[in-house]
Amino acid sequence: MNVLTWSELDDTAREEALRRGTAAAGAEVTAGVADILRRVRTEGDTALRELTARLDGAEVETLEVPVADRDAAVAGLDPVLREAITEAAGRIRVFHEAGMQQGYAVETAPGVECRRVVRPVRRVGLYVPAGSAPLPSTALMLGVPAQLAGCPEVVLCTPPRPDGTADPAVLAAAAECGITRIFLVGGAQAVAAMAYGTASVPRVDKIFGPGNAWVTEAKRQVSTAEGGPGIDMPAGPSEVLVVADAGADAEFVAADLLSQAEHGPDSQVVLLTDDRGLAERVAEEVERQVETLPRADIARKALAASRLIVTPDLDTAFEVSNDYAPEHLILALRDAASWVDRVDRAGSVFLGDHTPETLGDYCSGTNHVLPTAGAARFTGGVNVASFQVAMTVQQATPAGLAAVGPCAVTLSGAEQLHAHQRAVTRRLARIDAAAVAP
Repeated sequence: MNVLTWSELDDTAREEALRRGTAAAGAEVTAGVADILRRVRTEGDTALRELTARLDGAEVETLEVPVADRDAAVAGLDPVLREAITEAAGRIRVFHEAGMQQGYAVETAPGVECRRVVRPVRRVGLYVPAGSAPLPSTALMLGVPAQLAGCPEVVLCTPPRPDGTADPAVLAAAAECGITRIFLVGGAQAVAAMAYGTASVPRVDKIFGPGNAWVTEAKRQVSTAEGGPGIDMPAGPSEVLVVADAGADAEFVAADLLSQAEHGPDSQVVLLTDDRGLAERVAEEVERQVETLPRADIARKALAASRLIVTPDLDTAFEVSNDYAPEHLILALRDAASWVDRVDRAGSVFLGDHTPETLGDYCSGTNHVLPTAGAARFTGGVNVASFQVAMTVQQATPAGLAAVGPCAVTLSGAEQLHAHQRAVTRRLARIDAAAVAP
C-alpha cells in the first residue's frame, strides 16, 4: 500500500483516492440484477433453482429447510461454537432491548390527545450471506431485533453449501432467534424471492441484511418498484476507516485494516493519520500480515482500492472521515473517547487501541448491519425500530375541536382546500348550535 499525502492532492485526486471500489461496476451490476429480478418474478421457484445451480454450484430441490433438519444441524454443532452463538446473542439482546422505542401520549390542547403507537412489521425477510464464508453472526444481528420487535413472520434466506445444505452455524443462530422458515437461496435471487414471493418463498414487507454489490443493488431496485418492499439501508461491501495518531500501534492498525479487507475483493480500508512514520510502519505491517492470512488473495484485491493517507493534522483527518462517512470508524487515538464529538457520520465507532472492529462484528452487542457507500450520511445501523412502524393516533372531544378547529379553518383556507375547511366548520356549527339550544 502506498502512502499518500493529503495536502499534495488536488480535489480530483482526493476524490479518486476515496472512491469506493464498487463504483466502476455499476452499469454491469445494475443490468445483471435487473435480469435476475425479472426471471424470479416470472419463473418463481424454477428460476431460483436454476440460478442457485449456476451461481452457487448447488443443486437444491426443496428450497425450504425442514425444521427437523435445522434442529439436527444445531444438535450436531460444536458445543463451543453453540455456546459462543448463545453468548453473543445475549449481548446483542441486552444492547438492543435497552434502546427500544416506546409509544407516548400527550394532550396538545384541552380535549385533544395525540398518541404515537408502535407496531411490528408484519412479515420481514432476512438475508444472511454465505458467499466466500458463512455469516451466522448476521443471523443474530437481524434475528435478535426482529424477535424483540415482535415481528409475527420472519423469513431467512441464505445460500446453500455445495452439497445443497445450509451452514449449520447459520441454522443454529436462526434457532437462537426462534426463526423456523429458512430458505436455501442467496444473492440477488434471494432478494427477488422475498420481494415478489414464489410458490415456496413468502413475499415480505421489508428486507434486511448485508451483501455484495449484487445484493445491495437488488435491494435498491425492488424497493423503488411500485408496491415493492422496504429495505433496511444500503449495506454492501464492507469498509473501515481508521484515524490514528503517532501513539497508535502499527501492528494493531494493520490487523484492523486486514480484518475488513478479507471480507471481499470489493471491500475498502482507509487509514488517516497525521504521522507519516506511523503510516509507513502500517504499510510494512500490512504487507507482513497479509502473507499469513488464509484469505490473502481476497485481502490483496481489496487493498488495491484502499489507501494510507497522511493529513496535516487530526482536524483534517476528521473532516475527511466525515465526508467519507465510513461504515466502521476506528479511533486509534490517545484519549479516544474525547474525540467522539468530532464524529458526525459513521455507522459504528470503535474507541482506542483495545477495541477492534471485530468485537462489533460478533459479540460486543452493537449491530454489524451498517450503512455503507457513504449512506452513514443519512442513516444508522439496524436496530429494533428498524423492524417496527410507528403510527399516530388522535382524538378530540367537542371542546377540543372548538379549541383547535379555528386554527385548522384558517390554515386550510390559506391553502384553498375548502373541503378540508368545511370538514371542520360543519362540526363547529353543530357544536355552536348545541350550545345555544334550550
